[in-house]
Formats: sequence, C-alpha cells, structure tokens
Amino acid sequence: MDKLSVLSGYFGHSSFREGQEVLVDAVLSGRDALGIMPTGAGKSICYQVPALMMRGITIVVSPLISLMKDQVNALIGCGVRAAYLNSSLTTEQYSRALDLARQGAFSIIYCAPERLLTPSFLNFAKNADIAMVTVDEAHCVSQWGQDFRPSYLRIPEFIAQLSKRPIVSAFTATATSRVKDDIINMLGLVSPELVITSFDRKNLYFAVERPADKYIRLCEILEKNKDKSGIIYATSRKNVEEVCAKLTAAGYSATRYHAGLSDDERRRNQDDFLFDRKRIMVATNAFGMGIDKANVSFVIHYNMPKDIESYYQEAGRCGRDGSEGECILLYSPQDVRVCRFMIEHDDEGNDLDEEELVTVRRGQLDRLDKMKRYCTTTDCLRGYILSYFGEKKPVKCGCGDIRGCSNCDGEFETRDVTIDAQKVLSCVYRLAQRRLSFGETVVANILKGKSDDKTKRFDLSTLSTYGIMKESPLVDIKRIIRFMEDEGCLSKNEFNSLQLSSRARAVLIDRQPVTMKVPKGAGSRPMKASKASKAAAGSTSRPELFWRLRSLRNKKAQEENLPAYIIFNDSSLRDMCEKLPKTAEEFLAVSGVGEAKCKKYAADFTGEIIEYLKTAAE
Repeated sequence: MDKLSVLSGYFGHSSFREGQEVLVDAVLSGRDALGIMPTGAGKSICYQVPALMMRGITIVVSPLISLMKDQVNALIGCGVRAAYLNSSLTTEQYSRALDLARQGAFSIIYCAPERLLTPSFLNFAKNADIAMVTVDEAHCVSQWGQDFRPSYLRIPEFIAQLSKRPIVSAFTATATSRVKDDIINMLGLVSPELVITSFDRKNLYFAVERPADKYIRLCEILEKNKDKSGIIYATSRKNVEEVCAKLTAAGYSATRYHAGLSDDERRRNQDDFLFDRKRIMVATNAFGMGIDKANVSFVIHYNMPKDIESYYQEAGRCGRDGSEGECILLYSPQDVRVCRFMIEHDDEGNDLDEEELVTVRRGQLDRLDKMKRYCTTTDCLRGYILSYFGEKKPVKCGCGDIRGCSNCDGEFETRDVTIDAQKVLSCVYRLAQRRLSFGETVVANILKGKSDDKTKRFDLSTLSTYGIMKESPLVDIKRIIRFMEDEGCLSKNEFNSLQLSSRARAVLIDRQPVTMKVPKGAGSRPMKASKASKAAAGSTSRPELFWRLRSLRNKKAQEENLPAYIIFNDSSLRDMCEKLPKTAEEFLAVSGVGEAKCKKYAADFTGEIIEYLKTAAE
C-alpha cells in the first residue's frame, strides 16, 4: 500500500493536512524528523502512517498511561495491530504482551520512558527489528519546556543500546525556538526534517476576563453552553474540589481530576468524561495530555496557568474536530502570586543539581511573566500567542475564517500617556543613578508613593519620582510599565529588574508622544459574552439526523465499552449528514471512515440515514 492508501484505508482521510505529508515522506526515506504542530493538527498520523508501511516495529515513547490507552484504542478501532506496555498492566498481562511483541504481533508499541531501560523491555528491544522510535510530547526533554521530565533524557541511552539505530522522530504541540533546539540536540536527531505548522487555531475564540466573582461568571458561561462538553482548569486541588462541589450541588453534570485522588477514582472520573456520562471535567493540569476527546466545546481556566505553553496546550483541547470552541481565562492578580509560590516551592526538581534547578526556575519565572502579560495586554490575544511562538501575528483577528478574541471584539479607547510614560522611565533612570534596579512592583510602589520594606531600607522616599503618580491606580501604573517594556523602552536584566533601553531616549529626552489602548471606563477588563456562546458549535443543516446518528454512536460505544469519539467524532457525523451515504461504498467516502470502520459500522449508520430520509419524505 502507498501512503495515501494507508491514510484512507486505515484512518478514513482522503488527503494529508498541512505538514503531515512532508514528515511522512521524510520518515519513509529514512530521515529523522521533528514536527511542532498545535493540538488537533494530526501529529499521530505523521508516525502512524509510515509505521504501517515499514518493516519492523515502531516504539512510541509517551509520558502518560491515559494517552497510551487512548491512542491504542483508536488504532485498534481502525484495524491497526497496536499495544501499550505500562504499569497499568498486571505482571501476567505485561509478560503476555511482551511475548506477542516478540512474535511480531504489533506494528506499533507505546511505552513509558521509565520502562525503556528495564531489563525485560531492553532485552526485547535489542532482539527485535525496531524500525523507528517516536518521541511524543518531545518538549518534556527540555529544561526550558513546561513539562520537563528527567526520564526523557535517557531515551538516547536506550536508542544507543539497540542492535542498529532506528529512525528517530519527535513531536510536540508547543515549543519555543530554544526548546526546539533542545529537542534536536538532546534526542540526538540527525539532520532532521523540521516541520513547524501554524499555531493559529482559527476555530477557537480566546477571551480573558477579570470578573468580580469568578464562580458567578463561570455559571453564566456554562448556562450559555448547555448540553456541551467542556473542561474547567484550576490551579490547585483545593480549587478543583470547591468548584466541582459547587457545580454538582447546583445540578451540573461535573466530575473532578487531580493528583490527590486515588488511581482508581481518577480512572473512573476520566472515563465518565470521555464516555460522556459527565459533561464537565474540573481538573488541575494533571488532566488532559493526549486526551483526544473530539467534542470538547469549551475550556475555561478558573485560574491563570504558569506559562503560555501550558495554557495553549490546555485551551487547545477544545474544538479538536474543527468545530467552533471558546477558550476563556478568568484572571485575577492573585493568580500570579499563587503561580510564583508554586514555582518557588516546587519539589519536582529533586533529580536536578542546584545549578540546574536555578536554571529551570529562572525559565519558569520568565514564562510566568509572559503569561501575566497575556492576561493584561490590550492587544490581540491570538496575535500575542502567535508572536510568543515566533509566528507573525495578525493585525486584528475576527476576519474571514479566523475567529475573534475578547480584545479585538472589546471596547477600547486610545489615550495619550506621554506624561505618565516619562514618569515611569524617569523613575527607573533615577534608581540607576543610585546604582539600584528593581522589578515592576517596587517601581510602581515608588511612583504611587507606597511605603514598604524596600522603600525604607533603600531610602527610596527621597527619590524625586517618589509619589509623582499617587493619584493613579496601581493597576494603571503597572499597565504603563508593561507597555513601556512592550514598546522596547524598558527591558529586564538577569535579576528580572527593570532597566532603560536605547528607545527610552525618544520618550524621555526627545519628548516623543506615547499613545496606548486601554479598556473603556475603568482599569479592569470588560466582561463581555464571548461570540462562541452565541452560536452552536458544529451546526449542521440536518440537526435531527445528527442527533439520531449521535444516539446510535453512543449506543455502539456503550456496547463496545469505548469512548464515543473513538467510534466516530462529531465531524464524521456531520459529514454523514451532508453526504447521506446509503451504501457501504458511499459510507467509505465519509471523513474518518476507513475500511475497518466501514466494515463494522456501515450497515447500522446507513440504515439510520435511510430511516431518517423515509421519515422526512412522509
């Protein structure tokens, strides 16, 4: 079979998405490959298609049991011989799976990084024909990534012990330039084919709000998303428990997920969400990596995450099937303080020496600062994310097929802030004259005229700029400081303290005017209902047929004890509603229907369509 036959026959797609074919061709030609593609872009196809065409076994290194289970169930449903080897198996099950692997029963085997160098697995791998090692969630190898895992550093050691070097491919949803270089160097990729597709998820609406009461606002959003499936992320286990308990008491179909629950309860709750027995998942960031639930319509962050990478990966778990989705972050300044505390008291770096730990935490604090900027910027939110990942940002989103954001759709006014900008820059200059430098908070306090420990210790009240903005709200002072950074007039040194940049002269000496966009009316962000709430996600011209097919899919899922989206996702059901297939041959033309699924489900689903057409004609 050629690559298009494999893509169509197993996975039911008639063509590759952006970037997929380049990576597939690279692997089939024997080259290493690195794909940096956002959630929902189809990374798994890039290694699954060549894995089915090459002689030998593909080992997929994956960090989470839930991810492996999900991927393997989906592959088996498509007719692929696949298995996973992890701690969820009993000793007997693991030995049996390993015996079958030795006999060549599987084309693709998923494995946790911690298991690669165990004697039993290493013995199997040394004597097997390993065609490719694929590293999923490859950003975990970098200390500058948001999910650094020391166990990923041992992957090259495993590869080196194989009888011959296999092709090595790596994939991740989010990576800055620095993380990309780490992936290539630390995994030992040899002249890899590099594909970085656009990070722009055009079907998603992004919003940041600062509500007076987060829970009340959360309920307002949920009321506008009735009967839809969604995820609510909270920073701490305590917040997860409180929010889930309130929602459950109020009659919402909600469950919870965090590391403090037993393995059994986490598995039960996750399955309740995946199988649509519960509509809402309230969770910490422990939930979601690799969860390919296609019908998630909204992701709400009850608290601000620690970095843009985590936020975009978590937000990207909605709208995976191409339907419109909304990503709403409910922000408060307290979130920043909580995140900073968590970073400074994180004990997951026990495997690192002191110098490595300092490097990791410095990177975490830098990413936290950029996350805070996302929450407070008045510029396009989509553009901020794209710019962060090194991609050209749109002037304004919400045009053509690109969904909007709360900033581009919101009401702002342009103000002349030249005088205030000069005051800010002058304060930093006066500090530098005393050979002092401080961060945003201290500088803002000086300008406001607040007295604190540093004010007294360094005699800052004697500065000529002390209290010269005492009439301005502190939030407005900080907004101008951040704006001056964005404009290149201020920068930060290695200690995260503010210093003047070369562009400061134009404002401070040459009196260049400075204008800035601010929300109309106040210093807080306006609360505005998101566009995604106003339109049903995934609308179809035949809604009655869609719900009939959805009910049939859920019935099949219950019979087979599988999540409904593994049978078919909503985009496949919508395609059925448009194409109205009445035969197995016509059913095979539906997006997401391969030969295995056609053979298994064509009769039932085409039968339902025929019955619908008869009823509609009467």
